[in-house]
Amino acid sequence: MKIEKWFYANGRPNRIASALNAFWAAVYSLGPAPNYLVSVEVPGRRSGRLIKFPLVMTILDGERYLVSMLGEEVNWVRNLRAAGGRATLRHGRREGVQLEAVAVQQRPAILRAYLRRAPGARAHFPIDKNAPNSEFERVAAYFPVFRVVTCESGGFQSDSNASRTNH
Repeated sequence: MKIEKWFYANGRPNRIASALNAFWAAVYSLGPAPNYLVSVEVPGRRSGRLIKFPLVMTILDGERYLVSMLGEEVNWVRNLRAAGGRATLRHGRREGVQLEAVAVQQRPAILRAYLRRAPGARAHFPIDKNAPNSEFERVAAYFPVFRVVTCESGGFQSDSNASRTNH
């Protein structure tokens, strides 16, 4: 089993992955990493506490996208949906965003670009980054994709005592 899969056995981060997620969310928030490595903040759907997690942002045709490498049933996707798609994107600065779900038929090209940019995600996809379009079309429904839209109203404010990581 690849270590990337071991970190997320049963679709949830183990303790080591959770610690690494906390570390990388903090680093990505500060901004020294490449600009496609971001931290996303969204309130927990049950606790209301701000959840921070690191993600790889994909840019395709001038649009920004975030992908769930573990599928639909992960906490960050559930929390995001419960928040109506509102979140805060951080990479050296705060940006209030609306994350809009992308239709399944529009996902294949985005997923291909994502796998090329995020080597750590490849272990979680049942296809190769160079697979034919038909293979990306086959798996597109299993991997949520969200288009990043800047909001004038801003995102959620963090409370350093209430934040934790969640992938």
